[in-house]
Amino acid sequence: MTARRKPEREDRGEQIQAAEREAARQRILAQAEAERIPAEESTRAKADRRWQREQP
Repeated sequence: MTARRKPEREDRGEQIQAAEREAARQRILAQAEAERIPAEESTRAKADRRWQREQP
C-alpha cells in the first residue's frame, strides 16, 4: 500500500485550526493569570468571631 498524501488545502486547514487552538489557549492562560489571587492573600488567617463568642 502506498500512503496517500492529503491535499494541501486540508493541511493548511489543520494548520489554521492548530494556530487558532494555540491562540485560544494563550488567551485563557493570560486571563487566568490576570484573575489569579496570590497565595499570600488567600491564606491569611482571620479571627473566627463565632468561636470567640462561644467562650465563657
